[in-house]
Amino acid sequence: MLRMSTDDNLFLETIPRKKTWQERWKAPVISILIITLLGVIIMNGWRSSTPEGLSFEGPMRRITDIEFLYDLTYRYRGETQHDQQIFETKLQMIEEASSFIVLDFFLFNDEYNREESFPDLTRQLTDALLSKRKDHPDMPIILITDEINEFYGAYTAPHLDKLRHNDVDVVITDLDQIGNSNPLYTGIWRTFFHRLDPSGPGVFPNPFSPDSPRVTLNAYLRLLNFKANHRKVLITDKSALITSANPHDASAYHSNIGIKLSGPIIADLLVSEKSVALFSGFEFPDLHHPSMALDSTEVQAQVLTEGRIRQRLLEMIQHAEKDEVLWIGQFYMGERQTVKALKNAADRGVEIRLILDSNRDAFGMRKIGIPNRPVATELMNHSSDKITVRWYDTRGEQYHSKLAVRSGEDQIEVIAGSANFTSRNISDKNLETNLRVIAPTDHDFSKDVLNYFHRIWENQDGHYTLDYSAFGNSRFPKRLLYRFQEWSGFSTF
Repeated sequence: MLRMSTDDNLFLETIPRKKTWQERWKAPVISILIITLLGVIIMNGWRSSTPEGLSFEGPMRRITDIEFLYDLTYRYRGETQHDQQIFETKLQMIEEASSFIVLDFFLFNDEYNREESFPDLTRQLTDALLSKRKDHPDMPIILITDEINEFYGAYTAPHLDKLRHNDVDVVITDLDQIGNSNPLYTGIWRTFFHRLDPSGPGVFPNPFSPDSPRVTLNAYLRLLNFKANHRKVLITDKSALITSANPHDASAYHSNIGIKLSGPIIADLLVSEKSVALFSGFEFPDLHHPSMALDSTEVQAQVLTEGRIRQRLLEMIQHAEKDEVLWIGQFYMGERQTVKALKNAADRGVEIRLILDSNRDAFGMRKIGIPNRPVATELMNHSSDKITVRWYDTRGEQYHSKLAVRSGEDQIEVIAGSANFTSRNISDKNLETNLRVIAPTDHDFSKDVLNYFHRIWENQDGHYTLDYSAFGNSRFPKRLLYRFQEWSGFSTF
């Protein structure tokens, strides 16, 4: 019988074992699957989606009836004061409407932490619409709003249900149709969680209000896409209001701005709202308002939505001349092209005055000053001679205005509405509506706009704003975090 020596065994052990076909293909297959999965996530996250009718720019329209409105919360002789015009104007417009009412508001709910009490704006607006429906059973009344008001499909809101049951058309914006402002997360969400139902019995606390329904994990996952129909528009057959103010209880004391106007521009606003309704599954009716004979007027206005806001804003800044002033009042300021344009304008000798929220309060929660404090630091470091920043001195509420003005000797140009000057708001991601207005400096509208800025800049008849030094220079880690969040979209601004 043959026997193997120890040397023979060692020789056999050195002969490599032939791999099976499963072993040979395992690594390439896994690599292909990982690459494919990453490709799907990237495709789902970074795919561009701009439904027809968005990023809208209407023609310049001549305007005879235009009014600048504002809400201001401030201190006078140690007491908090509220000068408010916008919400009462909304109620008045609804009462005066005779043919149709179209509303599009981001926040329309009464949910907050209950540690404070606020005016019941949601109930008042709901009651006004129900009263109008009772008096005018056949009048088209359409409310377009954001998914946030029913926590992204987790439940149905009582006030919205009440409107639905009384034949008011409630359109919840289909946010899946608009661009991805948080693309990395949205890519993962679309790949793995998109088809999960956000409704049903919730087990997680509602972050907006302790007495609101508990919510599902799927609703939270949907929230983290950070998408929004952020518009704030009211349109009737008589007039239209474009504003930064939500009919939201906890927002009642925010400082906001609005522009009310009438004329053929109403038709442009209806076109912009029809697009949202259609991609959200609602057949928008043909709404007609009486044509108005316009007298000779030098005031002109146009409707801007989404990315068109940035285009016209940049042009306004770029065309500003040495002897002009750029006024900006903003809740959030951070879009990089806008920041660069302001630096270039300062280099040309343009005087730039910014009134910014300090980003320290958000519905009872403390914030860390992003994005406004890092942006203010960057701008002031670039040119403290031509750029000046003042902080609105908020006390729990927000300086929620969204307004830019180019003030020259003969005319002013105004861009105002719902849009913060951040990438999410003016880069075809959120839905936004602004107005661009050009008016002579001696027109009442122009005087009201400039008086508004001077009042809060100079603390006339009250205390509104603080010097830039009140919050000082923003440190490098905070500036780095702002740049990352603005670039990635992983933020709430």
